[in-house]
Amino acid sequence: MQSYEETIAFLGQWGFLQRIAFFLLSLSLVPNGLCVFSIVFVGAKTGHRCLIPEVELTEVWLNASIPIKVVDGKQQLSSCSRYRLDVVRNFSAHGVIPGRDINLTDVEQEGCVDGWSYSRDTYHSTIVSDFDLVCSDQWKQPFTSTVFFLGVLLGSFVSGQISDRLGRKPVLIATMVTQEVFNIVQTFSPTWTVFCILYFITGFSHTSNYIAAFVLGSELLTGHVRVLFSSVGLNCGFALGYMLLPLFAYFIREWKHLLFVTSLPGLVFIPIWWLIPESPRWLLSVGRVEEAEATVRKIAKLNKVEAPSVIFNDYIGQDNKTKILPEERYNVFHLVKTRNIRDTTIIVCVVWFSIRIGYYGLSLNTSQLHADPYISCFLSAAVEMPAYICMWLAVKYVTRRMTVICILLTGSLSLFFIQLVPQSVSYMVVALEMLGKFAITAGTALMYIYTAELYPTSIRSTGTGTCSTVARVGSCIAPFVLSLSIYYTYLPHVTFGTMGIVSAFAAFFLPETFGHPLPQTIKEMRKRESINCPFIAQKEYSTPVAIFETRL
Repeated sequence: MQSYEETIAFLGQWGFLQRIAFFLLSLSLVPNGLCVFSIVFVGAKTGHRCLIPEVELTEVWLNASIPIKVVDGKQQLSSCSRYRLDVVRNFSAHGVIPGRDINLTDVEQEGCVDGWSYSRDTYHSTIVSDFDLVCSDQWKQPFTSTVFFLGVLLGSFVSGQISDRLGRKPVLIATMVTQEVFNIVQTFSPTWTVFCILYFITGFSHTSNYIAAFVLGSELLTGHVRVLFSSVGLNCGFALGYMLLPLFAYFIREWKHLLFVTSLPGLVFIPIWWLIPESPRWLLSVGRVEEAEATVRKIAKLNKVEAPSVIFNDYIGQDNKTKILPEERYNVFHLVKTRNIRDTTIIVCVVWFSIRIGYYGLSLNTSQLHADPYISCFLSAAVEMPAYICMWLAVKYVTRRMTVICILLTGSLSLFFIQLVPQSVSYMVVALEMLGKFAITAGTALMYIYTAELYPTSIRSTGTGTCSTVARVGSCIAPFVLSLSIYYTYLPHVTFGTMGIVSAFAAFFLPETFGHPLPQTIKEMRKRESINCPFIAQKEYSTPVAIFETRL
């Protein structure tokens, strides 16, 4: 029985349809890059202090009505308190001079009962200033990001199973449209609660779109083209959108206008429905052999190559009627049904979790890297391009397991070293954090490829989606891990680094997939290398040159 790649080898790897699928699916991730980190500007913290209403106060008391507090050794105006306005008004009316006639420490303070006054030096408006997410409600600011990632978490879990049942293309188009429509609707949010509900739906669509595009491209493309798509093409499309975000945000300082403008590019990719076919590999896995053969013949016609009279011989009976594949339908419980698959799933989830919490933690921390948040965001985005290119080279020539281990160790050590850098050389802190972001970004790209190689076609989307779901728990926690800096400036970096070290150790026990063709069935996955410690001698296997063309 021929493998799927051998059966469709006559199509070639870089025909007209493959080029269309490669570029359109890669560019379809540009809106995702614009969407996922827009909260850096939409939900940015702004300078604020208690609002002093228009009352009769002398200029001296107007300037002295806000207490001065010491934060990190520096004096600054209090953000959440003021001197009692009725007392201040009384002193002002009687000509009392603060600091001369009365000690301000003796004046009673109160909260910002009349609201807040926000600085507009950097941002004209954000959800923080519009919905007053400050002081007692300041927890809502990081929780807004968590709400998005909760949507991403649910989307990761559900979309893979829906994609395995309904197909890759319907899920891709439906989630693309949903993401952009709800992004636009968010601009009309009257309250923070409504904004979060809509943001949750946007997060659900965001990851569903990404997974569907990744799996569809991985199954339409073959050989080294699939490697290039999975490691560079798709991720560079995302990074391009991420790099464009600070450019849009620099010229559009109102959060509602920013969300609206960054939502429009996604609608351009709706014609993908007519330009890219459904995955023949998936059609075969659900027994729709006639549709799979018709799709392959259509691709052959577009590529201007001749298709054989019968393409899928193994699925055609003597009466020339299609036979349903014997493979049963699978769900998420099959990921833990047998020991081999269960152990693989647990370890992959641990690695995914550590990489994701570090990736989003460092990405959301961009405003702390440089005085200009737009430059910080661009640096964080720009470092992803070389990370994906390096990962592509590593995927071609280096074993998966060793690459994962090296990435985790590099990222973790760079984050540990940050706390050893003197404050006088702040550029070294930026350089080390960018090195950590570089490594973790490369690890994110690799884990999509590695996970897809580990699971067979019949459960690939479910496996990828489930592992991604566990990773999204890390994404949800990341905004609050950053808040640990109030106890120790570099505690978030230490946390991310420690988790990376633990995951690097766990990765030693993952199966190796380098040089193996993609498994089609659960049985093929069970035949693969069992989980063993790499320090223990194992049976050697050869990797023919021809297998290089079929590896992911």
